[in-house]
Amino acid sequence: MQVTLILIVLCGWVFARPESAQEELDVAKNVIFFLGDGMSVPTLAGTRVYYGGEEKELSFEKLPYLALSKTYCVDAQTADSACSATAYLGGVKNNIGTIGVTAAVERYDCDAMLLEENQVLSVARCPRTPAKEPESSPPPPSPMPLPPLLPPFFFFLSFNSSSVAGAYAHTANRSWQTDATVEEAGKNATACRDIAYQLVKWDTGKKFNVILGGGSQKFLPTGTTDSLGNSGQRTDNLNLIDEWLNDRTEEGNVAEYVWNRTALLNIGDDTDYVLGLFSGSSMSYNLDRNTTLTPSLEEMTEIAINVASKGEGAENGYFLFIEGGRIDHAHHAVRAQKSFDETVEFAKAIQKALDVTDEEETLIVVTADHAHTMSISGYPDRNHSIFGSPGTDGNGLTRLTINYANGPGFIASGYDYENDTTTDINYRFPSVSYRSSETHGADDVTIHANGPWAHLFSGVMEQNVIPHIVAYASCVGDGLTACSGALKIVTALNLPVLLSVLTLHLITA
Repeated sequence: MQVTLILIVLCGWVFARPESAQEELDVAKNVIFFLGDGMSVPTLAGTRVYYGGEEKELSFEKLPYLALSKTYCVDAQTADSACSATAYLGGVKNNIGTIGVTAAVERYDCDAMLLEENQVLSVARCPRTPAKEPESSPPPPSPMPLPPLLPPFFFFLSFNSSSVAGAYAHTANRSWQTDATVEEAGKNATACRDIAYQLVKWDTGKKFNVILGGGSQKFLPTGTTDSLGNSGQRTDNLNLIDEWLNDRTEEGNVAEYVWNRTALLNIGDDTDYVLGLFSGSSMSYNLDRNTTLTPSLEEMTEIAINVASKGEGAENGYFLFIEGGRIDHAHHAVRAQKSFDETVEFAKAIQKALDVTDEEETLIVVTADHAHTMSISGYPDRNHSIFGSPGTDGNGLTRLTINYANGPGFIASGYDYENDTTTDINYRFPSVSYRSSETHGADDVTIHANGPWAHLFSGVMEQNVIPHIVAYASCVGDGLTACSGALKIVTALNLPVLLSVLTLHLITA
């Protein structure tokens, strides 16, 4: 069925291909995937004004290719970070609250999550495809040596963040971050392994060379503390930091565990594996960051690329996943200034990656997992503070430019915001209805791309198409790739036809 459908599409190709689609057809040796958690389109607009003015461009907004991503889950109109991670890393949509499993797994169903046929292989784990020549096709780009796996991996925020867990975990509940939370749900934690355990002990996580972020409490047993004094939360008496170090050493690798900025910036040149835990839970907001103890996202990005570029097998390429996770957290707290500032830091990290990599061999993809309910409204003058007021409402009361549809910033009608200090970094912006935590939005989010095959990111697409394009460009997985021979002929086709073939592969695989 799959071959028949592809042949039907190929027979209908358009011979004239847009000039832009002829660019960068080499294999993507490296892939850097940037995820701005909750980075909605209004967040981008607000960040520009905050950072330098309405006309300001963030680093990734200058990338040549742009698309929109539809973020819904199988069972929810508005996505969470769990189902969306499965989409943009695993290539399938699934149920809200679940990670790395198909829609056959309902939330909290431990038995179903353990079935191999229900587990989704992420693009970070897929093997590379051997290059082969088709019997008849246009001359393809020269394939480069391909390793069995794109090994180095990096992420930011917390190891137990739903976004990054999509790269390695298979779980029926995003909240099962330690054995204790599994047991609290009435499940057997030995059978139904938690997310932190999977990172350290299961096959996918064990292959990650660079792991930086927060979440040390999830790795340590109760009764112990990390170097910052944070208490462990595991009840199985496992010290997963020690487990990680011991496993890497037994394999004959040079591994380092670091917990502060100084140690990270001074890791040895011969280091093969790095585990950095800089906070007990989530990383601090940049505006609250202890710059002596905690590295910035930009610094961690540079370190990750350096380690990935010089390690064993580095000549064959790497895959990095880098998350700006606290954009989302600030929105949930309706603290717009912190969200904008986190977006600025995210953009700086992307600029660093652009500065130190070769665009001819590195595919950079920047996107978000979902939107938020923040809006920018009214008619404020140009160069007006984004945190200010565009005027008064129909009752003569001062209103603000930034508002949320729901959240902890709700105040009963009749309140005048004129005397509020809205420039305070912790100011909670108005919410139309009350919730203790603001919700996500169902808006489409942007995809920005640069490098080999980046032109495939075009138009409006399903979020779960993203990893299939990444896999195609970097020749990973057992699907259609730039190295698979059978589709080398696609380099002579127009862009819509190639995307149709990829979509048909998703439908029929």
